[in-house]
Formats: sequence, C-alpha cells, structure tokens
Amino acid sequence: MTNDTAAGRDRSLSGNPPGRWRLAGVAFVFLWFFIGGIAHFALTDIEMRIVPPYIPWPRAAVLISGVFELLGAAGLLWRPTRRAAGWGLFALTLAVTPAHIYMLQRPELFDVPYWVLVARLPLQVALLALIAWSVGTGVKPPLA
Repeated sequence: MTNDTAAGRDRSLSGNPPGRWRLAGVAFVFLWFFIGGIAHFALTDIEMRIVPPYIPWPRAAVLISGVFELLGAAGLLWRPTRRAAGWGLFALTLAVTPAHIYMLQRPELFDVPYWVLVARLPLQVALLALIAWSVGTGVKPPLA
C-alpha cells in the first residue's frame, strides 16, 4: 500500500490532482483577461465610459490596460512567465478598482442593474484570490 501524498501525488477530495484545479484556474484567468483585453479594443468607447473623470486620457487608459490584459493573458500560457504574469494581472485588477467604485457612485450613468455593480467588488476579490492561488504568486487567499 502506497501513500499518495508521500509519492508526490497529493489528491483532493474529488480524486483529481490539485494541479488540475490550478490549471483550470489558470485557464479561467486566461480567458477572463484575454476576452477582457479584446473588449478594450473592440468596445473602446463603451470601456471609456467607466473610466472615472479624474483619470486623464481615458482612451489611452483603456487601450493601455487592454494591452496589459492581453500581455498578462499571454504570459500565463508559458510556465516560466506565469508567476510574473500573475503578479501583473493581480496588480492590474487592483488598479481598475477606481472604475468599479466610480460606477457604484454614479450608477445612473450606466445601463446596468445596481446589484451587478455591487456584486462586482466581491467578484473582484474572488478573482484576486483565484489569480493568487492558480498562478502561484505566493499570496495566500485568506481562507486557504
């Protein structure tokens, strides 16, 4: 009888290796930022609406953040750059927080149900935790 943990085959309760769950997390983060990055270019005018008015050059802010989303997503695909890409996407996710707060402060400017705007902040925290856990940034989620 062998000990799976001692043999380096740590198994989760579902019987799947934790590496598969992390890979699924990386895939989710990749898709999130890849699709989001494309949206920055395909829907630039819509994306510009959520940039708070105190941020100068909203078009440049949207396009530059779109470039960083796409670079971060691409960096996730290659294991040697995955951790750095994770740190970059973690920082980028924090950097867009003012847009979420602005939308909460001025909901009348957006054709989005208010509950969706409220839900974005805890979802952003969940995204940060997923990035940290799945790409191995070294940041431990609070409940891990």
